[in-house]
Amino acid sequence: MSVSVSAEVSSLLSELVQGGFIGEEEFEFCEERALSTLTTFRTGGPAAVLSPKSQKAFQILLCALRERKIPYFVLGNGSNVIAPDEGYRGVILSTLLWKNLELAGDRIIASSGVSLTALALFAQKNALTGMEFFYGIPGSVGGAVFMNAGAYGGECKSILESVCFLSASGRIETLPVSELEMGYRTSIFEKNEGIILSAVFRLQKGDAAEIRRTMEDLMSRRVEKQPLDYPSAGSTFKRCEGRFTAQMIDEAGLKGARIGGAMVSKKHAGFVINYDSASSEDIFRLIELVRKTIFEKEGIHIQCEVRTIR
Repeated sequence: MSVSVSAEVSSLLSELVQGGFIGEEEFEFCEERALSTLTTFRTGGPAAVLSPKSQKAFQILLCALRERKIPYFVLGNGSNVIAPDEGYRGVILSTLLWKNLELAGDRIIASSGVSLTALALFAQKNALTGMEFFYGIPGSVGGAVFMNAGAYGGECKSILESVCFLSASGRIETLPVSELEMGYRTSIFEKNEGIILSAVFRLQKGDAAEIRRTMEDLMSRRVEKQPLDYPSAGSTFKRCEGRFTAQMIDEAGLKGARIGGAMVSKKHAGFVINYDSASSEDIFRLIELVRKTIFEKEGIHIQCEVRTIR
């Protein structure tokens, strides 16, 4: 990490506090923190980490970073990213200290830092059904909207009503789901530079006990089929049209393949896991080995689902 970035961010924060734009209690700043502690792969070098505690603070800090042209990367639960071993030469803007949940009839309004499991439990507690599939996904609301997260036949767009975001020009805007271009693991936010602030989910009334049973059943299926006892970013590769990606990887003899401490899971070939103190470079190289092998055997370019902090 560049020392100058931490110094520049510290100076900026001092200016904002002294100018009365934001209070010291409205954010936390760590000049250097290992990204391995903020990502589910448990890899990655140092970075400066700035954590706003409210939407207002988030907006003020993000706009200030943009104005100063300080590189930043917005990070939620770190469950679908790989952090470089050398760290990030910018500031990580973390949403983890900002976790507002609000009930409005059959709707739930959730800030981007809310975990999907916490969101699903909140819905269950209030006898609202529709987002049981979120339970156990190790991501946050912002990430789920950004990539239209899904599992077991459900996907974010099916229960999403609207999203509030900070546009590239610094304005707070709201768009209905119909205008978010949500598809398989994609949304408009991949190209419009908008930063997701919160989302409104519309659900249906249900029976809390039945909802809980469904959630527990889905969790049991995850535990049975997925390598949850090792650090990973969840499913590593996107599905292919007409083919099961994990099956192709298995048939190519890649289950258990290793590079350094990274391994293709023996339990589920669609997962690359941190098996034994892997580096991010180990993971990158193993992902590329899998992609190259599948192309050579099947003529198919499989796509990685995981993003890189850069």
